[in-house]
Amino acid sequence: MASGHIEVHNVSQTPSDPLRALLHSSLAWQDAHASLDSALAGLPAKLRGAVASGLPWSIWQIVEHMRRAQHDIYDFCINPDYKEMHFPDDYWPKSAEPESPNAWDESIAAIKKDVAALQDIAADTSRDLFGKIPHGSGQTYARELVLVVDHNAYHVGQIIALRRLLGAWPT
Repeated sequence: MASGHIEVHNVSQTPSDPLRALLHSSLAWQDAHASLDSALAGLPAKLRGAVASGLPWSIWQIVEHMRRAQHDIYDFCINPDYKEMHFPDDYWPKSAEPESPNAWDESIAAIKKDVAALQDIAADTSRDLFGKIPHGSGQTYARELVLVVDHNAYHVGQIIALRRLLGAWPT
């Protein structure tokens, strides 16, 4: 996965219920913006940890932040023993560079895995999407799925802006 390719091929079928289908597909779509796959395509490995002047993070830090935040939301949705993470320390890697050559690939693979798992939550007709998450404080499954869509789209835009500043975005 060195290329950053993360096209999602999840195990579940797209649901027939319009809301479930929308949530399911929107977790991996690129209708109104680039996908993470597109944002990372062709990124030279040497720029994964580069920080542009005036910005506080690298592309690696954004990708790893996306993984951590997305996994936290997934864990919150399914784990009755969920433990809240501490922001910002638990959500952002300290190092601008991946810790190892495999860390990049592992992070992207984990994003892909969690997107598929979140799509499965959207498709699960036994789950009331507007039902409150039992161990939460009023959050619904639909809210959490939309939160992931919104959060990931925001950070994909940051990746593209950072690539532009680094001179590594195709014209």
